[in-house]
Amino acid sequence: MAEGKKLRRDPPSNADEHRPEDANTVPPKTINGSQAKIEIFGEEMIEKRVKASANSGRVYLPPEWVGHKVKIIRTD
Repeated sequence: MAEGKKLRRDPPSNADEHRPEDANTVPPKTINGSQAKIEIFGEEMIEKRVKASANSGRVYLPPEWVGHKVKIIRTD
């Protein structure tokens, strides 16, 4: 992050409110590989493919992200 640059990280004011349009929906199943809807508030997103690395997987991220908290979501 550049010196002197500040990021606003406050969630939207309605982030914790119950939304009536969601009241009649059935939550998606999350067992046996089926998909679920996940909603995340963040600053930036990058879509990449995981590469093999020994007995594990690896994703390279920008050096500006070092020291920041990230969340990784598998989409397929």
